[in-house]
Amino acid sequence: MLKIHAVPAFNDNYIWLIQAANSKHVLIVDPGDAGPVISAIDQHQLIPAGILITHHHDDHIGGLPRLIAEYKLPVYGPKTSSIAGISHPLDSDKLSVVIEGFPEITVFDVAGHTADHLAFLIENNLFCGDTLFAAGCGRLLGGTAEQLFNSLSLIAALSPETNIYCAHEYTLANLAFAAEVEPDNVDIQQRILATKSLREQGLASVPSHLSLELQTNPFLRCEQSTIKKAAEKWSSQQLETPQEVFTVLRKWKDGF
Repeated sequence: MLKIHAVPAFNDNYIWLIQAANSKHVLIVDPGDAGPVISAIDQHQLIPAGILITHHHDDHIGGLPRLIAEYKLPVYGPKTSSIAGISHPLDSDKLSVVIEGFPEITVFDVAGHTADHLAFLIENNLFCGDTLFAAGCGRLLGGTAEQLFNSLSLIAALSPETNIYCAHEYTLANLAFAAEVEPDNVDIQQRILATKSLREQGLASVPSHLSLELQTNPFLRCEQSTIKKAAEKWSSQQLETPQEVFTVLRKWKDGF
């Protein structure tokens, strides 16, 4: 079994360290800041083996230069990006990556938040950057609503037991929007209470399970009549397809 460490950074980021079974070797996911990563590596006496990058925003890559200089690591990330330091550019959907000592990693093209966003599936753990959040999804910052809808549909088709490791602690704010869209969804109300309890204890609300996202995340529920009706009411227009519903939801959330 993999052991996954959460490294808090900035105000609400999570950098993930994926530790191989029966080993001290770790992969580093989206190191926006090198300092907390190095501290965690030293604290747990870990051995860095590589870096996985989902997309090019500074809060996901800011620590790269220092980590590369410190540990001389291979860096896997989007081929189309201008990220300095990527040694293994990836550009194919469902590309398999093998890193010695770790289970095979499946790479998905999940564009939408940005035009060149990747997600990494290792065992049943999905590291999805800013594409899918707990109870929400990323803004459109370079990609299109169609791309993001298709990317979320791809993720929704994975095993419900998939653990979702997103990169931000946005869950309570996302749940407030989810409750606005589906005020009668009991699962959302229960999740709000559970998440508040976690946060009051200083605990992270992520990872989440895909099964829970399918019950409570409006962006994965665009085919539901309750979501469709809410989006139609907010936009004052008739919506024909789940993608149209998603596009309206994303605009609604932007101003929420």
